[in-house]
Amino acid sequence: MQKGKEFIATVSSKGQVTIPVEVREELGISAQDKVIFRIVGEQRVEVEPLPMTLEQTFGSVEPINRPEDFATLREIAREERAERMLNKIKK
Repeated sequence: MQKGKEFIATVSSKGQVTIPVEVREELGISAQDKVIFRIVGEQRVEVEPLPMTLEQTFGSVEPINRPEDFATLREIAREERAERMLNKIKK
């Protein structure tokens, strides 16, 4: 999309605005995605896609071992947490 290109949209009676297709494509916005509206001046607003949440990324990375051994992972996490706590106490 060219910088400085403008698009006009109409605000509905419910305060809704349709984001023009070229803007959605440029920002990678799809149905059900969330966007951030940021007020940056007296009469200026920026729109950007909301970064993915942890829940949305769940399952996007293939685990090293299948099936995952949650008991071992839990024990490793507990040991690492205990070590961090001890390091804080020592400081």
